[in-house]
Amino acid sequence: MKITLQDELPAVAGLLAGTDEAGRGPLVGNVVAAAVILDPERPIDGLDDSKKLTAKRREALYDQIMSRALACAVVSVSPQQIDEMNILQASLYAMRTAAEQLAPRPDHVFVDGNKTLPDCFCDTTAIIKGDSRVAEISAASIIAKVERDRQMIALHEQYPQYGFDGHKGYPTRAHFAALEEHGPCPEHRRSFGPVRRLLELV
Repeated sequence: MKITLQDELPAVAGLLAGTDEAGRGPLVGNVVAAAVILDPERPIDGLDDSKKLTAKRREALYDQIMSRALACAVVSVSPQQIDEMNILQASLYAMRTAAEQLAPRPDHVFVDGNKTLPDCFCDTTAIIKGDSRVAEISAASIIAKVERDRQMIALHEQYPQYGFDGHKGYPTRAHFAALEEHGPCPEHRRSFGPVRRLLELV
């Protein structure tokens, strides 16, 4: 089922999880998904779409989510797997796998975006703009974003010439300039157009 911006959110019986991913758009690094079941007895103020929050606020909320949630799971899919599966399938796979790793297991999973999770163990509902509308998805978006940003900082230490600590792998002017000068590193996604074109030139 898909819920658009005009639709009301469905009522769900049992344990509800939210899932979201970070890193679909970058040219380098993993796509990271998180799944979260929140504890209604331990509410967290300020949950929102991770893109609307400052890095400092995301880090503070990350700590609260990790300490207060009933369950949380994080899954990373490598650039090599992304190249094999394509980024959409890799993202759905990561979100489904994160949901499967939750303990306790949820009875229903709300997914950010317009795609439900194929072959999932429970019912899933796609929520358009879910990261702004559903607290569980907001929490998952924050966990996924913080985890991926930390991965990119570590990747920057390994390959400082690309400036991953700044643009986080997204296709910015600075990233393109570094790619032109140094060529792709092993963590660049070979199936993504700008990287593929550079490899073809070489």
